[in-house]
Amino acid sequence: MLTIKRLIKEAHQNAKNKGFWEDWEEIEQTQIGNEETQRMLKNNAIGNRLMLIVSELGEAQEALRHNDMDNFKEELADVAIRLGDLCGGLNIDLEDEIRKKMERNKQRPYKHGKEF
Repeated sequence: MLTIKRLIKEAHQNAKNKGFWEDWEEIEQTQIGNEETQRMLKNNAIGNRLMLIVSELGEAQEALRHNDMDNFKEELADVAIRLGDLCGGLNIDLEDEIRKKMERNKQRPYKHGKEF
């Protein structure tokens, strides 16, 4: 069975094996600049990974627009894989974070107090 923890571990390991974390490793190994520069470089690397997740969502939108449900489902899987990779690289326990957020959401008002 594929759990969230296993998805994160496998997605991140595969991404590392395929070279998607070389930039991060280089930042950590070379210790470029001071602590502020290191933070900025890492935030840029995280931002790039967030945009890869967004690009997968865009691809899912396009598949939906073309009524290609097989591709739509595949792109949603890509979103989960990229998110799992990011959480693995940053040592985020996504399962725990989801659980906490779902509990907070139970306390929120209808449509979170908004129109939509």
